[in-house]
Amino acid sequence: MTALFIYSIIIAFIWVVLGAYLLWGMSQIKQLKDQPIVAIQPSVAIIIPVRNEEDDLEKALQSVCNIRYDNHRIVVINDRSTDRTAEILAQFNHPKLSVTTIDTLPSGWLGKNNALYQGYLNSTEEWLLFTDADIEYHPDALSRAFGYVEKRNLDHLTIFADVQSRSTLLKSVLSTFSIMLLSLTRPWDAIKPNRSGAIGIGAFNLVKRTAYEKAGTHTKIKLRPDDDLMLGRNIKAAGLRQDALVGQQYLCLEWYRSLNQFVNGLLKNSFPVTNYNVFRVVADCMNTLASFVLPLPVMFIFGDTAIRLMACAIALAQLIFMAASKTSKWWHMLMMPFAGCLMIYIMVRGAYVTLKQGGIYWRDTFYSLAELKGKSK
Repeated sequence: MTALFIYSIIIAFIWVVLGAYLLWGMSQIKQLKDQPIVAIQPSVAIIIPVRNEEDDLEKALQSVCNIRYDNHRIVVINDRSTDRTAEILAQFNHPKLSVTTIDTLPSGWLGKNNALYQGYLNSTEEWLLFTDADIEYHPDALSRAFGYVEKRNLDHLTIFADVQSRSTLLKSVLSTFSIMLLSLTRPWDAIKPNRSGAIGIGAFNLVKRTAYEKAGTHTKIKLRPDDDLMLGRNIKAAGLRQDALVGQQYLCLEWYRSLNQFVNGLLKNSFPVTNYNVFRVVADCMNTLASFVLPLPVMFIFGDTAIRLMACAIALAQLIFMAASKTSKWWHMLMMPFAGCLMIYIMVRGAYVTLKQGGIYWRDTFYSLAELKGKSK
């Protein structure tokens, strides 16, 4: 047997099994819209960090102010904004909304992480909802989230928002990115204490105050650009009950407006996800190359009939997954080689730039690599 034939057998088997596994896993994650509205409302502080959010803030914040949930308070942390953010916030005259302004960033903190932590310090409610300033809420989103929390006796609930984009190309890349994210986090296993799957999503991290404190708060991840994922992992590691929902039609955002914004946004996050380990970057790049970039082009171009039949099996598995996903189109599977190359570029470029400059620039503040490594352990 040739090396190409062996590779084709292995990669075809992986894709067929992975496709079936991901479809099964996603079927285990319930929809927010199907959850009951909670009868007894626990107190909750909705903590929203903002920094130069003038484009999306007004519409998103208005949706938060319109939620149908009585026992809540909206805590907005204005983190050193230099655009019209403060002016927009001043226009909101909502009885449950308060604004705290941060003028200086403490040493050893990323700005967003510090803002989220300050929101916790400026609240006393039983529950904390960490969310972003560009999320649009359905009026019943919080009530149904707490209905599920009560039903499953959870300490932490995170929700996948409905990601919208004006860029068709970006949408196709996000479909491949979602496969990578789901394979990494396995959110359907978050509720299972004997499984390693864990998840946290910046759009919606609802956590019980005592659970947040037991997991170490944001002081444990003060220099993690991937703070949402790390918060979820820390909560799971603390032995607490965690689960995820899909928020289609109930939570919406435009994550990035263009492919260029997507690339620039992930450049700062890709290296921290590996704990700044170059060998893991190389391994992840090789895995992406072998799994997403090479299979179909190489097998169809250079393979014999048997190999091309295996390529068809891979294409069918990818096609079924995309067709079954409510956020993807069937033809997004054709973009996988391109998306894989893009993710390799992001990983390599992110590591190279961080190592070259000896750290990262995050919202106009420089953090040395030594500092980031020391604080991320």
